[in-house]
Amino acid sequence: MNIVDIIEKKKRGTKLLKEEIDFFVQGYSDSVIPDYQISALLMAIWFNGMDSEETTELTLAMVKSGKILDLFQIKGIKVDKHSSGGVADTVSLPLVALVATNGVPVAKMSGRGLGYSGGTIDKLEAIPNFRVEIPIEEFIDHVNRNGGAIVAQSNDLVVADKKLYALRDVTGTVDSIPLIAASIMSKKIAAGSDAVLLDIKVGNGAFIKNLEDAKRLAKIMVDIGTLAGRETVAYITDMNQPLGDAIGNSIEVEEVVEVLKGNGGKRLVRVIEVLGGEMLRLGGKVQNETEGRHKIKEAIHNGTGLKKFKTIIQAQGGDANIIEDFSLLPQARFKIPVFASESGYISAIKAEAIGRLAVSLGAGRTKKDEKIDLAVGILFPKKVGGFIERNEKIALILASDAEEGNRAAKSFLNCVELKKEQVKPLSLFYYRISKEEIKKLSDE
Repeated sequence: MNIVDIIEKKKRGTKLLKEEIDFFVQGYSDSVIPDYQISALLMAIWFNGMDSEETTELTLAMVKSGKILDLFQIKGIKVDKHSSGGVADTVSLPLVALVATNGVPVAKMSGRGLGYSGGTIDKLEAIPNFRVEIPIEEFIDHVNRNGGAIVAQSNDLVVADKKLYALRDVTGTVDSIPLIAASIMSKKIAAGSDAVLLDIKVGNGAFIKNLEDAKRLAKIMVDIGTLAGRETVAYITDMNQPLGDAIGNSIEVEEVVEVLKGNGGKRLVRVIEVLGGEMLRLGGKVQNETEGRHKIKEAIHNGTGLKKFKTIIQAQGGDANIIEDFSLLPQARFKIPVFASESGYISAIKAEAIGRLAVSLGAGRTKKDEKIDLAVGILFPKKVGGFIERNEKIALILASDAEEGNRAAKSFLNCVELKKEQVKPLSLFYYRISKEEIKKLSDE
């Protein structure tokens, strides 16, 4: 078998066979096939795509390139969750605690942020002494004792994905739907959970910009999970504005605590309730997602979710005193308010631009191994449809450098568009996709 023949075949838009996919994935994982040839193949895939069968075979080949976790020692139906990424998507941390406190084990392996989409592991590292890298035996023990644990993805899982993603990042092929689907699902399958919940973000602050592409991606990923023997459900949710109020690492941990204390923003809390309810259904604790949603709400209001989050922090060596004293988290040196230059209703928010502003402050990374500043970020509680007054403080820039902070504050106003007439709030949910159906959702 010859890699050039495979490149030529996909360049012409011809379907690749399982054996050909296995060949190039294993060859690249073993460093037998060079970057320049795989780059050509990735671009051919970007232009000509892959069908569901090809994408599934690519996913399974990537799974076989590394270790597969065996979590049989964890009692119960283990449910994993993945978001395709966005701005102020502070969902995973409170969700793990709320689902775990309702009796569904969550053995979550998460990644670091790259670009404007924040990473769960970066947020956890804002908590003093929190250990994100622990032996697998300890990870399993934490889940059995506490119901949940969150750790950094093991380096020996899905070796092919790490190499392919790094290459996609520098060849302009990150936004290929089959490559996105295979990347995400290979990690979910290798991580060993029994069921998978997917939160596919769509909009100007997401990697997927239009609804039809988001539906296609979700359907492919659900098909892959189903074929791999995992019950998989996907929700398509809005990312045309930041989901929560905080964009950063330390400040997103603060927001997690506020959510679990019952003080979270309406849109963020709603996503947590709905996704949490679905995870409880997948875990066999409730008959349907509506019943599960009520249990998630209860866990917020009665404080058991907050108590579980404290337990998870302590189990992984973190300082749980941050729950009552945010000053123990990394703090920005400069706090620069942003004031509205005119009055009006917010008609649009450029979420990606706000995310990139946070990166420019140091809250995210532009290179894989770049060090980030856990203290900096942006607080922005306003949403589309809200009214703001001229000279009203609408955002707060948290910076370690005054010049960078002032520059971000001046740029921020370009991220918010106003109209004089009233504007309807944006939808939050679009579709729920399972192996049985594609269901259009409302914001009831």
